[in-house]
Amino acid sequence: MVELMSSDSFDLVVLGGGPGGYVGAIRAAQLGQRVAIVDEHPKFGGTCLRVGCIPSKALLESSHLYAETRGHLAEHGISTSGVSFDLATMLKRKEKIVDTLTGGINMLLKRNKVETIVGRGELVGPQTVEVRAASPRSVSAKSIIIATGSIPMILPGIAFDGDWIGDSTTALSYPEVPKHLVVIGGGYIGLELGSVWSRLGSKVTILEAMDRVLAGLDGEIAKIAVRTFEKQGLEFRTNAWVESAVRKGDQCEVKCKGQDALLCDRVLVCAGRVPNTKNLGLEKVGIQTDKRGAITVDHDFRTSVAGIYAIGDAIGGAMLAHKASEEGIACVEKIVTGVGHVNYDAIPAIVYTHPEIASVGKTEEQLQAAGIAYNKGVCPYGANGRARTLGDVEGRVKILADKQTDRILGVHAIGIHAGDLISEAAVAMNFSASSEDLARCCHAHPTLSEIMMEAALAVSGRAIHT
Repeated sequence: MVELMSSDSFDLVVLGGGPGGYVGAIRAAQLGQRVAIVDEHPKFGGTCLRVGCIPSKALLESSHLYAETRGHLAEHGISTSGVSFDLATMLKRKEKIVDTLTGGINMLLKRNKVETIVGRGELVGPQTVEVRAASPRSVSAKSIIIATGSIPMILPGIAFDGDWIGDSTTALSYPEVPKHLVVIGGGYIGLELGSVWSRLGSKVTILEAMDRVLAGLDGEIAKIAVRTFEKQGLEFRTNAWVESAVRKGDQCEVKCKGQDALLCDRVLVCAGRVPNTKNLGLEKVGIQTDKRGAITVDHDFRTSVAGIYAIGDAIGGAMLAHKASEEGIACVEKIVTGVGHVNYDAIPAIVYTHPEIASVGKTEEQLQAAGIAYNKGVCPYGANGRARTLGDVEGRVKILADKQTDRILGVHAIGIHAGDLISEAAVAMNFSASSEDLARCCHAHPTLSEIMMEAALAVSGRAIHT
């Protein structure tokens, strides 16, 4: 291979500054590589940080505090009156958090001597990237990683205008609370953003084309979630195949197959995401994608072109920020050291509603379909002292373990801070722990973590407090 020595030559060029790209770039720099990272936005951090995970969680927290203040402080003996909210201040707080974190990532890249290049990178050869920007630039590298993430999928018949009819990015900055918000899609994003605006006073109707929302989650947990969200005021319509959504004057009209048209103030399209792989020059170098646009890679993240790799949402699979970060590190370590691995059986997923929903590993439905015999242990939040003191006892933790070996195969939870509890399960599964291993670990009292311990004890019928 010809050694690349010019000032625009690197050991590694990363296309995409999101949680897969920037993490991979930093890890490569730690391993002694000369690295450049290319992203269209000057604030590195990708969709997750700028218009996804972080800003949505900021609004979820603000709206949750408002809802708690209005409806749940009295039981603590705290009296309030005239409670209101300032939407502009909520949005300003969200932006400040984003600015702080994106600034931090830019600082980390600089500190690790990763060169940042703003523009759209396009492959023009197996070792060359042209950056389309105000000042075009060509860079070369021994290795290239494509980490361009994903974009919202727009359904046919949707008159998307980025305002009245928009996606998750639009819904992060509504100038006022919609009186009636229709959400197309009953997945993680739709439920989270639907919860935000419902708490702030909007009537929220969620349309799901399938026969259930939260497809892919454990069925028992999903049913509990729907019942809980319906009590909070969310309306669900399943088997609702959206044929069109258009703006008509100062309202929007949504038509579903075989159903009466819905009139609303705004439409939020959350029908899923697709890999952001167009206009990257893939066809110029012979890299193939599937029908959704996901780049085809092998188990070492190698594309069909030597020296070019791909990770994260660009290769499909679970579209999660932490999955992309794990792949970024594994890919870089494989390139530099020859060793890199991601355990896809122990990647947690969380829905940041209230209560939170968290999952790692196999669901009951998946185990049954695969013919795997298992034991199940369940502990309700109501049996936990800490949950009682917090005044939040709705939910449960469920552990599924192999019937023969007792190895933990899946853990599913719904309840306050379920997203934090699931980390313990993910660690246990990474070490191939059994439910007995988890049950025999001493858990501090009183903590919510005891729910995990009790569920583990329940797998073998040894639960103490249920």
